[in-house]
Amino acid sequence: MAENPSSNSEKSYFQNWISVIGAISSIFFFSIILFLFILDLFVEGINPYLGSVTYFFLPICLIAGLLLIPLGAWRERRRRHKKGQLHRFPLVDFNNPLHQKIAYVSIGVVTLFLLFTMVGTYKAYEFTESPEFCGLLCHQVMAPEYTAYHESPHARVACASCHVGHGFDWYLRSKASGTYQLYSILFNKYHRPIETPIKNMRPARETCERCHWPSQNYGMVEKDLHYFLPDEQNTQWKTRMMLFVGGQSAPYQYGEGIHWHMNVNHQVFFIAADKEQEKIPWVKSTGPNGKEEIYIDEDTQFTASQPPAGVEELMDCMDCHNRPSHQFRAPSRSVNEAMKLGFIAPALPYMKREAVKALTAGYATTEEALEGIRMRLEKFYSEKYPEIFKEKKDQLNQSIQTLQQIYSVNFFPQMKVSWKAYPEHIGHMISTGCFRCHDGKHKTTEGKAISNKCETCHAIVAQGPPEAMETSMTGLEFRHPDQTEEGWKEMSCTDCHDGALA
Repeated sequence: MAENPSSNSEKSYFQNWISVIGAISSIFFFSIILFLFILDLFVEGINPYLGSVTYFFLPICLIAGLLLIPLGAWRERRRRHKKGQLHRFPLVDFNNPLHQKIAYVSIGVVTLFLLFTMVGTYKAYEFTESPEFCGLLCHQVMAPEYTAYHESPHARVACASCHVGHGFDWYLRSKASGTYQLYSILFNKYHRPIETPIKNMRPARETCERCHWPSQNYGMVEKDLHYFLPDEQNTQWKTRMMLFVGGQSAPYQYGEGIHWHMNVNHQVFFIAADKEQEKIPWVKSTGPNGKEEIYIDEDTQFTASQPPAGVEELMDCMDCHNRPSHQFRAPSRSVNEAMKLGFIAPALPYMKREAVKALTAGYATTEEALEGIRMRLEKFYSEKYPEIFKEKKDQLNQSIQTLQQIYSVNFFPQMKVSWKAYPEHIGHMISTGCFRCHDGKHKTTEGKAISNKCETCHAIVAQGPPEAMETSMTGLEFRHPDQTEEGWKEMSCTDCHDGALA
């Protein structure tokens, strides 16, 4: 603004190279942002790279250009002031038409800038809360989690709904945490695989339970398990069981079944001996009357008065449902499911055994694995069963394609991710899971143990080959498919079933 608006000889402060460059760059970046914003409105889905450029990189450039405009004017005025040509502060006279014009233009520009800033800020917020931002922007690092997320029951639930939840305070915490994650990615400081459990994660009561109502009693859930044995015939074996899921019965708040652990009238605390929470030697249960019972693993040296070093944590959903949206299935389980549905041909001899061996052979890259799976199976059948290799080539090709798909969504060699990296705590077949506490060895000083009886959580109502299943609605004693051996009765499931055992 001119010091003497009536004088036309005095040039404007903005007539300098810095302000001119700022104005030109601002118009340029604003035009690009406007174009990309309109493009984003018509593009189906969310493109992480388009969003990053539109709502982060270009706005920074625009703001930098806008700041150059007043910076140049300030430097020009300071230069004139040093020469004694100006007063210390500019003179503003709104009766002057030129000053009025400048004021109107300034108010209009600032208003438009604030309007676009509000829209851009909201779009930036919306973009950073999207699954595409979480999973695709850092495509190699988050590829395992993003792929598994799309195969999960929560595929239509945004990542932020669980990892952030509602409320401004947790939003700020997540962005602060994300700043370090961005640093670790840029400077290759991240772990392979990404470490779990995530520390300082929001309690499940504030996220999961906004959809999963804890006061609803679910009673029992039927579960059908279909297995194929690793023999030449791929012998089938089925187990049908009733899971006593339970819950809380409103309005009485009576808890039962597996979800008794989450009964509001009872609280369960634990201290883990390792950061992965695979070993839990100390458990405390607090009843509705406030009575405490402390259970110690008898194979350890800990006592009620001398617990293991670590944080005493209140048990919540995530301590059992630790992989709700990022499940990496074990090869044996994936092959069983695919054979049950017919995508892997049970008619091919030893298919169950060879399929699991092909998945677990060990590969340096995904590309190497996909080719290796094909080569191993084609070699096996062409050498051992040449007639079947010729006659049932279509079934073999479909089986190979299915195995390649299984590998693509469950194995990520570059990030060292597989089912072994992230064991699930639900059940006790492949990982310790329930038996971390329910092993019969966690006892109070009076000798009371945390039960490890099968009927505590489920009842087997049918089992055996599909054509000759044994049934009983009152419950059956578990029969191992390999009925020639009895040693399993003295063992834990995980002693043999590590996910790679066909």
